Amino acid sequence: MTNKIFIDTSGWANLFIATDSYHEQAKQWFQHKRQQNQAMVTTNYVVIELVALLNSPLRVPRPQLFKYVEAVRTAPYINLIYIEPTIDSAAWELLKTREDKAWSLVDSTSFIVMQQLGIKEALTTDHHFEQAGFIRLLKSE
Repeated sequence: MTNKIFIDTSGWANLFIATDSYHEQAKQWFQHKRQQNQAMVTTNYVVIELVALLNSPLRVPRPQLFKYVEAVRTAPYINLIYIEPTIDSAAWELLKTREDKAWSLVDSTSFIVMQQLGIKEALTTDHHFEQAGFIRLLKSE
């Protein structure tokens, strides 16, 4: 098993927003994975989606939003992967083959990256990760 964890949009949002329902759980998982020296992986598509979520509907003040995003972009233990055209194309193909799922392009690119890097766990509340065969760490207890 790889020594990496993928952090999805909902994972970041739950880490940053103390009033989110999974905040404590996300914080505990994050701290646990950091103590295990697990690398954190996310993508620029996730960051784009995070900015949209924080901006609206969460209405996080812009200075705070920029602080959160800069933390993701600059932390040495976070591997921010920029989605290249080959991954984007593979994600579109995955979407076309799974018309029965309501996956987004961001979800699909995340799945491709996780498969390529051998990552099994995602800090997310999104059940689509389970549909794709990954372990969703943020769940109702």
